[in-house]
Amino acid sequence: MNYLFVHQNFPGQFLHVVRALASQAEHRVVCVGDAASIKGRPVVHPRIELHAYQALNKSSQHTHHYVAGFEAQVRRGQDVARTVLGLKQQGFEPDVVVAHPGWGEALFLRDVFPQAKHIQYFEFYYRSVGADVNFDPEFASSFDDQLKLRVRNSAQLHALQACDVGVSPTQWQRHQYPPEFASKIELLHEGVDTTTLCPNPDAAFQVGSRVFQAGQEIITYVARNLEPYRGFHVFMRSLPKLLAERPNAQVLVVGGDEVSYGRRLPAGQSYRAMYSQQLQHDVDWSRVHFLGKLPYRSYVQVLQVSAVHVYLTYPFVLSWSLLEAMSVGCAVVASNTAPVAEVIEDQQQGLLFDFFDADGLVRRVCEVLTHPERFTAMRQQARQAMVAQFDLQTVCLPQWLALLR
Repeated sequence: MNYLFVHQNFPGQFLHVVRALASQAEHRVVCVGDAASIKGRPVVHPRIELHAYQALNKSSQHTHHYVAGFEAQVRRGQDVARTVLGLKQQGFEPDVVVAHPGWGEALFLRDVFPQAKHIQYFEFYYRSVGADVNFDPEFASSFDDQLKLRVRNSAQLHALQACDVGVSPTQWQRHQYPPEFASKIELLHEGVDTTTLCPNPDAAFQVGSRVFQAGQEIITYVARNLEPYRGFHVFMRSLPKLLAERPNAQVLVVGGDEVSYGRRLPAGQSYRAMYSQQLQHDVDWSRVHFLGKLPYRSYVQVLQVSAVHVYLTYPFVLSWSLLEAMSVGCAVVASNTAPVAEVIEDQQQGLLFDFFDADGLVRRVCEVLTHPERFTAMRQQARQAMVAQFDLQTVCLPQWLALLR
């Protein structure tokens, strides 16, 4: 069969499934991504045909700010349409098209390939109440911002209408979509490689000349970027009390200084620098190690040396890092927000606390560090849940391949 995968930041959520398909000689796998995003990326599989489109056209400065984002999506959709039309003129006709519609790339794929089956990956539907918007009073949205959200969903609404079937990675994310489309969206996560992401009692991670080892009092925090959507401000504000309570603890923080979600700071500023400055004299910074973005193997080592792993999120997309930490068997202390509560029951697979309660975070972390032996079963249950529900090879990848067939 012929497959076409389209993702702005290829491979994104499609990494495992495109590898699996490309490993089978009977399939042709063609993939399309934004040239700026995929430049320099390692080859996912030698049999994958990867094509880059140039997203050169931005929205006009005169466009109404409600529709500026949608205009950019339409222009990106045109860029992708031109790219795949070139493939079609060369004789390529996909049997199945799989796309992430969030950036507008999928807008015109049905028009180019009307005979194909179309699968869309529905990650998050924006709402003015009940999810991320106005969840955090420190970063409140205006009424104007809330009205803008209706237009922000435009590309996804087109995708919902045009697709044959959609997939969403968690029940909570799936339930954010309008109920009239519920029958079109299947629950299907991309999967966790629980073989690679496993406990290692001999794990070590080196920072400069210092080596951190499993069994030491190491607190970890991970986010793609260090920002309020992932509770970075709450975590930072917990550090003075946390480090005072645990004088031997070391903190490893993984994540970049950009903003993936939510409010951006002026150019050249970062939330890490801002909160570090605010807490300047209240924290022993020699015990807090900002590691930036790490190679995947190093990131896994950080999780494997963790004595307690802290995860926070707004009611928003559930991070891969939480599931990966659970697969490693980390003792997870996490915010009691809806996406988290879907995978963690308090005191079963992890410990939960109120998102805004920095003192509650400290109490739960100290609880684990003071009596680590009490949480051995909790760590095991976290890993067992990932193996049973999210394992790549035995659960999620077979489901993806069955859907594609």
